[in-house]
Amino acid sequence: MIEYSQFCPLSKAAEVLGEKWTLLIVRELMLGATRFNQIQRAIPRISPTVLNTRLADLEQRGVLVRKRIPEQKGFEYRLTPSGRELLPLLLQMSEWGMRWARSKMADEDLDVEYLMADIRRRIDPRKLPEGRTVVKITYTDLESFAEWWVKISGRDVELCLEDPGYEVDVFFTTDLRTMTQVWMGDVPLRKAQDDRRLRVVGSATLLRSLKSWFPLHIHAGVRPARL
Repeated sequence: MIEYSQFCPLSKAAEVLGEKWTLLIVRELMLGATRFNQIQRAIPRISPTVLNTRLADLEQRGVLVRKRIPEQKGFEYRLTPSGRELLPLLLQMSEWGMRWARSKMADEDLDVEYLMADIRRRIDPRKLPEGRTVVKITYTDLESFAEWWVKISGRDVELCLEDPGYEVDVFFTTDLRTMTQVWMGDVPLRKAQDDRRLRVVGSATLLRSLKSWFPLHIHAGVRPARL
């Protein structure tokens, strides 16, 4: 654990939240993850051992509680009032990061698993027709995790790495960098299509309403500051 040995409230907050991965774990819990594997799926570069350690630290600090799942193996992790109070802080930090801490994305910054998890979270089923909608996203530059299906049924949005066997309504075909740039608002969707870096085909009705049910990153409209 980080220890600054100062009574300053900022130093005390940093002792709780300053370890590597901790803020990202809180982010996932804030966004609705409750299971260990859900958190790890969205932060694929964290090891299970470190994730266990960080969750235990946050529990000890009163940021989350761990509860055994009734009649099942395993635990659920839920934020306490202390943890939920971090929401405006995380939103402000994210917006600050968009404005002041972003530079040209290096290859190691590209993370298809996190990107797809964020896409799943942001899709708005309320803006889709009743029934099932299936979206397929193909990354032409990847060997692993190159094909993803997003199955939307009612209010449920599910990611699949194997064909769920339903008719696909909308197809995205692109490379990981382009999709990430579009998602973060760095490259307009129309420009990526005009440059033939991104192809979107499918139901005309769904394509017309694409921006309503397929919103971009929550801070995609925040532009980097010019230093």
